[in-house]
Amino acid sequence: MTLFAILDYSSVLVFAATGALVASRAQLDIIGFVFLASLTAVGGGTFRDVLLDRNPVFWIADPTYLFVAAATAVIVFFTAHMLESRYTVLEWLDAAALSFAVAAGSGIAVAVDAPATIVVVMGVITGCMGGLARDVVANEVPLVLKQGQLYVTCAFVGALGTSVSTQLGASALIAALVCGASTFVLRAGSIRFGWSLPVYKSRPPRQ
Repeated sequence: MTLFAILDYSSVLVFAATGALVASRAQLDIIGFVFLASLTAVGGGTFRDVLLDRNPVFWIADPTYLFVAAATAVIVFFTAHMLESRYTVLEWLDAAALSFAVAAGSGIAVAVDAPATIVVVMGVITGCMGGLARDVVANEVPLVLKQGQLYVTCAFVGALGTSVSTQLGASALIAALVCGASTFVLRAGSIRFGWSLPVYKSRPPRQ
């Protein structure tokens, strides 16, 4: 199994768990759990593969990804009630999934010889689109756009780490470690310590 397959499987597994947790908050049935978990798990990677013209898309080439997502959803369906704070667990699992997904997306872009700009964009898309689709479908405020927290910034910095590391001659493994670590540290700091960027403040128009 290749490094990027391992990263894809990891992101699918953890993102599926977050999708199932959101389904539990929405009180969906077990089919709703599987649907939302699968959408979250493969959403970002699907966008990545379509834009990079990778044919077939990763989960069509290997349907095992869907079975992993579905199995995770079923497990969460029967265990979510045991969690004291499902939203807290959701945030931290999402942070881990983001790290795996950004490393996978940016690394795959490097592997197909995409320019540095596209490497960064693919990392951000792979990391963010699945969670965004999850929250929109579940009618929740998207974590991607949650005010006062870093999210897309974390994905951007991580993907940039992949690009820079690769250009400096680092191996794919080292680039993935740099990407995943920087993404997770920034996201964890935002969750735990409230790290954020300045936000736009509206002002009354000049007379």
